[in-house]
Amino acid sequence: MTRVGCRACTNRRRLVKFKSYALAAGLVVAAFTNPVAAADITGAGATFPFPIYAKWAEAYKKETGNGLNYQSIGSGGGIKQIQAKTVDFGATDAPLKGEDLDKSGLLQFPTVMGGIVPVINIPGVEAGQLKLTGELLADIFQGKIAKWSDAKIAQLNPGVKLPDAAITPVYRSDASGTTNVFTTYLSQVSESWKSGLGANTTVSWPVGQGGKGNEGVAATVKQVPNSIGYVEYAYAKQNKIPYALLQNKAGKYPKPDDKAFQAAAAKADWSAAPGFGISLTNQPGDEAWPITAPTFILVYKASENPAQTAEVLKFFAWAYKNGGKLASDLDYVPLPDNVIGMVQDAWAKDIKDKSGAPLFKK
Repeated sequence: MTRVGCRACTNRRRLVKFKSYALAAGLVVAAFTNPVAAADITGAGATFPFPIYAKWAEAYKKETGNGLNYQSIGSGGGIKQIQAKTVDFGATDAPLKGEDLDKSGLLQFPTVMGGIVPVINIPGVEAGQLKLTGELLADIFQGKIAKWSDAKIAQLNPGVKLPDAAITPVYRSDASGTTNVFTTYLSQVSESWKSGLGANTTVSWPVGQGGKGNEGVAATVKQVPNSIGYVEYAYAKQNKIPYALLQNKAGKYPKPDDKAFQAAAAKADWSAAPGFGISLTNQPGDEAWPITAPTFILVYKASENPAQTAEVLKFFAWAYKNGGKLASDLDYVPLPDNVIGMVQDAWAKDIKDKSGAPLFKK
């Protein structure tokens, strides 16, 4: 969110956009409706965590009087806005590499973990009735499997009445960390996907139609019969969109929920990558959901506005301490205490004011 020009006009225009997103996702946006005050913070980026950031912002506003104005515009947009210094923090599901963090002077840290699920709109098929393997999912999004009546799908789903209808894959039209996680998974389970489309925040989708944000994909799947898309689980839950079960690395079909996402993260080594930028896709374990991911925040180590950066850290420190239940209610997984400790150690060590003093003390 830009901090110059007609702020009231800009906020009114963005509020309309926020309300449309919230209606699509079934979310509360009370924390976004007030003018930006001195201690309010601005952020932009990933749509994956928007439901929980909205809940945290609402609760934080009630408790402290300070607000969060967050633009749910996709990870690519969030990275661009923090690099342009038009927001107090950026948000991304596709973690930046160490060299990119160093080049921009950014610190990256995770907030919660969640799962990406295939959502479907097949008349008569309810949540959890349809089973898919990762390879089948890749073939669908490559256009190699074009009908729900395909023998490969039918063989895996005896007793499920599937129509002889064309499949409409629905994908993210914007630069998306959710897409990066989704295509990373597909590259792990499908050689043809890996050698063809690969993993990135945007790919050249061969079939289907696009939707902007998790919100847009969820809304499109709801509207288009015989479609399939991919969204963060909270969007499926909030919008009551049926999801397909997905075979994990152990050959099981766990239900997507916070327990399955936690199982995927059970043996995670958060120190294995700079900025905690690890991958949790296709992890071992009978109960592990195969497309699990953390989501990340980006802030400057030496901010031009250290008071605002300090407020960002206060907000996320509050969320770590008080927001676990709100996260679990939306089937996100709070970070383990030891990881929170590692994150806050990084804040205290690396984020400084203009005099070189730390902005955060544990």
